[in-house]
Amino acid sequence: MTIISNGYRLLLRPLLFMMAPEAAQTVAEFALKRRLAWRLLSPAFRVRDARLRVSAGGLMMENPVGLAAGYDKNCAMLPSLGDLGFGYLLAGTVTESPQPGNPKPRLVRLAGEQSLLNALGFPNEGLESAARRLELARGSARGTPVVVSVSGLAAEEIVRCHRRLEPLADAIEVNISSPNTAGLRLFHEPRVLAELIDRVNERRSKPLWVKMPPYPAGGEGPRGSEGLDSVLALARVCMDGGVDAVTVANSRPTSDARLSTGSGGLSGKAVFPDTVRMVADIRAEVGGGLAINACGGIFSPGDAWMALRAGASTVQLYTGLVYGGPGVVRQINRGLLAIMEREGVESLRAADAGA
Repeated sequence: MTIISNGYRLLLRPLLFMMAPEAAQTVAEFALKRRLAWRLLSPAFRVRDARLRVSAGGLMMENPVGLAAGYDKNCAMLPSLGDLGFGYLLAGTVTESPQPGNPKPRLVRLAGEQSLLNALGFPNEGLESAARRLELARGSARGTPVVVSVSGLAAEEIVRCHRRLEPLADAIEVNISSPNTAGLRLFHEPRVLAELIDRVNERRSKPLWVKMPPYPAGGEGPRGSEGLDSVLALARVCMDGGVDAVTVANSRPTSDARLSTGSGGLSGKAVFPDTVRMVADIRAEVGGGLAINACGGIFSPGDAWMALRAGASTVQLYTGLVYGGPGVVRQINRGLLAIMEREGVESLRAADAGA
């Protein structure tokens, strides 16, 4: 595994980073679609240890490290991603109709900060394409739970996506938080989100997750300030509506002239302090009644442990996978075990609400 990690860091990543970010992503997707290679490598990536098992968001997981939404937008690489040792996979975000996303350039690396800027929007091939791929992939992610992220600009669109894909997934996550899709702000109104959750609940039979919007830029205002309080109000709506988990949170809205839209979302190391702050605040607000997935700036075992200690039930990677390569999941899981031994922690608490 050290050879794989060092090979990526010293050889593959420099080559990929010579390409435009979306071109490098295309190369990574091509490699991940070579199914047999990843199946053979799977034993090198997986960490099987009962101390890492968690029950969170209505799902049983081999470990608390998940793949964040946005990496596999079209549900096309799930079997290979399942071989990388994740505890669960988030596919999508899927919308009812195919979407091209925003014009290029829409993805910028901030290598010195180990971060990314993106203004992708929701580029994806649409609901029926995702459904076909999920049908083909069923049972081939090697027992790794698959959660599908869905979104739309109207409640009816989201409900139709949920009803079509729920039978094909282990859970559905409703994404109300993309900083590149202005129409989603409609669902930042607690009453509107409550109505959406009620509509989904009418016919759902599997766990429901909601991806939360981030705190205002900086996230340092007093707890009662308007922006922070509105996020906490959404968390209360989710808990009251029987949602199983919230993902905290999406990328931070940021202006940048290098993006075609002039603004986008910041992800990676730069947002990690905000992630931990949001996790702690939401856990204090909802108590033990809701699982929390920490998403934003998780790169190392120390990052994951800090998020879990703040109240997260699981952690999610996207930018950390881009910078750390396919061995990063094993590195985090092995590191968590070492921290647990040092701290005298026998196992991660197997409870939907997290620790």
